[in-house]
Amino acid sequence: MTRDISKIRHRTLEDPHLNVVLYQPEIPANTGNIARLCGAAEIRLHLIHPLGFKVDDRHLKRAGLDYWHEVDVRHHLNFEAFLAHMDGRGKMVALTRHASMAYTEAKIDRGDYLLFGQETKGLPSSIRESYPCYAIPIWGKVRSLNLSTTAGIVAYHYLHKMGRF
Repeated sequence: MTRDISKIRHRTLEDPHLNVVLYQPEIPANTGNIARLCGAAEIRLHLIHPLGFKVDDRHLKRAGLDYWHEVDVRHHLNFEAFLAHMDGRGKMVALTRHASMAYTEAKIDRGDYLLFGQETKGLPSSIRESYPCYAIPIWGKVRSLNLSTTAGIVAYHYLHKMGRF
């Protein structure tokens, strides 16, 4: 029998420096890597449903998520529910390969939200048109960076800029 991990007691951060938001993630290993990042850096993780995988013990164990209880994770039924949860706290910036400004140009403050799209589709244009968007520069002939790599680069950059280390 498997347990739904959305029912597991998670760590609760009182005032996280950052929030990482995954819009309908599709690949459990990417979400697992980003959850590990969030647990290690004390960043709150938001998962906007529907997810492209099951969140139960068996699937998470396969993805190496034996530290799930160390992550402050919030599940949101859809994007609108997530926006209601934000309720004016912090600002949101989107990270997408479709942006012309580099992520280093964004002004990020404590408590802000870093929004990442689906691995195969990115963020819908309606969301990209509604929020400031930034990209990690890519000089080689590759389409994009892995989602968990992107989240790590950006999150640690902003934590450093905030004086976290």
